[in-house]
Amino acid sequence: MRRTAIASLLAATTALTLAFTMPSRAAEEAAVIPAPALDAAPASGIQTAVVAGGCFWGVQGVFQHTAGVVNAVSGYAGGTKATADYQTVSSGRTGHAESVEIKYDPKKISYGKILQIYFSVVHDPTQLNRQGPDVGPQYRSAIFTTSDEQKKVAEAYIAQLNSAKVFNKPIVTKVGALEAFYPAEAYHQDYLTLHPNQPYIAYNDIPKVENLKKLFADNYIEKPTLVNASKATN
Repeated sequence: MRRTAIASLLAATTALTLAFTMPSRAAEEAAVIPAPALDAAPASGIQTAVVAGGCFWGVQGVFQHTAGVVNAVSGYAGGTKATADYQTVSSGRTGHAESVEIKYDPKKISYGKILQIYFSVVHDPTQLNRQGPDVGPQYRSAIFTTSDEQKKVAEAYIAQLNSAKVFNKPIVTKVGALEAFYPAEAYHQDYLTLHPNQPYIAYNDIPKVENLKKLFADNYIEKPTLVNASKATN
């Protein structure tokens, strides 16, 4: 079932119905992978990372539970401003990928650690132009780099993971320079936190946060860093 169709049924869905119609966990487990051999040099000041790995609800949700992340915003990258809206992006013809802009403190978490979490618990980087039930180039696996250093680290890490044969198939994640990031509509922000019992979220995305807690305990925070909270304090 398409995510848009599921979302339209949210108001009619109850926790009781969910308990009888959906498994408590998604079947696919996170991958245990090594840390990157090459990481970004220590830096000061808030840094930016932009990644795409399927539906941005789950990607945002994971990084909102990651220590050192000061803000994670769902949005679009890869296309133009004119087509950066959910309905148009959902056509799969805009060049955009559903993405998340991650603002982070490099003194608390490195760029390499963000990528390790991204490849391990956020998504399956071997799926081409899809992720789980969502199909189309807007759900592709992509890293949008903001510097030459980020590009070098990302490409080296992909080569490292492929060489180690961590996954059963080659990684298809594309690495390219970020041209622009466009925040998604307000109703997409903090979606996982606001709708934890929605079937799509409960089945596909809550397990990702659980895997973050299990595999990256030192990087996990219980209280999510929400977009709405960030706006309120700025």
